[in-house]
Amino acid sequence: MKVLNYRAVLSTLGALVFFLGLALLLPMGVGLLYGEASWWSFGLTALLCLGMGGAAWHFLGEHPLDLRLREGFAIVALAWMVLALLGALPFVLGGVLDAYTDAFFETISGFTTTGATILGGANTPAIEAIPKSFLFWRSLTHWLGGMGIIVLTLAVMPILGVGGMQLFKAEVPGPSADKLTPRVRETARRLWLIYVGLTVVEVLLLLPVMDLFDAVNHAFATMATGGFSTKNGSVGQYGSAYVEWVITLFMILAGMNFALHYRLLRGNVRIALRDTELRVYFGILAVGTVLVTLGLWQPTLRLLPGEDAVSSFEGYAGLGEALRCAAFQVAAIVTTTGFGTADYELWPPLAIVCLFLLFFVGGMAGSTGGGVKVVRHVLVFKNSFKEIKQLIHPQAVIPLRLNGRVVPPEVMGNVLSFIVLYIAGITAGIALLALMGMDLMSAIGASISAIGNIGPGFGTVGPVENYAHLPLPGKWVLALLMVAGRLEIFTVLILFVPAFWRH
Repeated sequence: MKVLNYRAVLSTLGALVFFLGLALLLPMGVGLLYGEASWWSFGLTALLCLGMGGAAWHFLGEHPLDLRLREGFAIVALAWMVLALLGALPFVLGGVLDAYTDAFFETISGFTTTGATILGGANTPAIEAIPKSFLFWRSLTHWLGGMGIIVLTLAVMPILGVGGMQLFKAEVPGPSADKLTPRVRETARRLWLIYVGLTVVEVLLLLPVMDLFDAVNHAFATMATGGFSTKNGSVGQYGSAYVEWVITLFMILAGMNFALHYRLLRGNVRIALRDTELRVYFGILAVGTVLVTLGLWQPTLRLLPGEDAVSSFEGYAGLGEALRCAAFQVAAIVTTTGFGTADYELWPPLAIVCLFLLFFVGGMAGSTGGGVKVVRHVLVFKNSFKEIKQLIHPQAVIPLRLNGRVVPPEVMGNVLSFIVLYIAGITAGIALLALMGMDLMSAIGASISAIGNIGPGFGTVGPVENYAHLPLPGKWVLALLMVAGRLEIFTVLILFVPAFWRH
């Protein structure tokens, strides 16, 4: 087998860095618009990226590009780290953050749509205290990382179209990449048109309560299932039921497979609604919302034995208020958006247990959500029932089906391997964070949240806390988990296999 084409990898990374330079011009414009003195930090970083990226593409580029699946994996895995390393520079140059590790953590959290923040800590500024250009940059990293900066590049740079499918397979979340059209560039373009369209609609719906700046930032974070907010109190700071319901709706839409959005827009409603993963996705949201609502509703709390259970959390007197809060938080966790309207760690045990279990669900395959993905849970349960049937009828040939199609054994093997590695990643994260002195609950919450790209966790990294207090090595550990989770683990782990880099 031919060795890895390093020229193709480096030149394509150069093209992506060049694109990052163009993206940095947007927050620079925001800084100029609001008269902020730190606008130059984005301009200088943009010039650096445009120069480095353009030079790499010009001097190393091969036309047409010889991209195989191996190069695709290398480009995608390395791109997220390179883009975050460069995208973190404005935070330091502009004097917003003193430590480069903090800047990198905030940026990689944005690109991976995790939404874990170090802002608001003892040695870091509050969210509302930093310039608007940096708030916009945080949200923009979400929005670009949501659908995938690689997919965006395929949509707008036809020169990468020759090896496009290799990048598309490595980047798009889920067990398989669902092409909508024969040409991957056209597929990427249509996905992004849907993504942009939904973002615009959400901005318009939020404008009656928010100003344009806040509406754009929250729409970016919602559609990317990221969770960065322009307020210290996140969405709950607005105190608006209207805002919460609008964002709940769009979190649910963002957690859906965008191929289904495409089919729905083309009028294929019956085919879309018969999708097993979609039905299970809505089922999980519905059951989770009902259970958490029961946990929050005041009449339910009065039925609990003992006074402590009732006095520790007063609950919501109205069923509608309890339902709204439950629906928002369940959608935020399942879709891995991570927005918050309340401190769920103060909720009754029933609600907390439900939310903890939902941390392991994730959005649908082909969505901007992170986590295990609903389709993997569906396949694992179907495979378990298949094994039970096989024990009863050992001579029978029982195929595993999803949406009427037989699931190949290699796909099922990939799913099971992913779940094993997912659990192993969480375990390794917990062990390393505990080794650094973090308490067990916080280590568990941080690891699950990072690899699932959720944002808030439990303990000292809960919904009203931040990650500023973590030791520097702990932030790098979580950053690696964020990237591994965003790129479905295999894409990152393959870089550590020696055979990948040689014949």
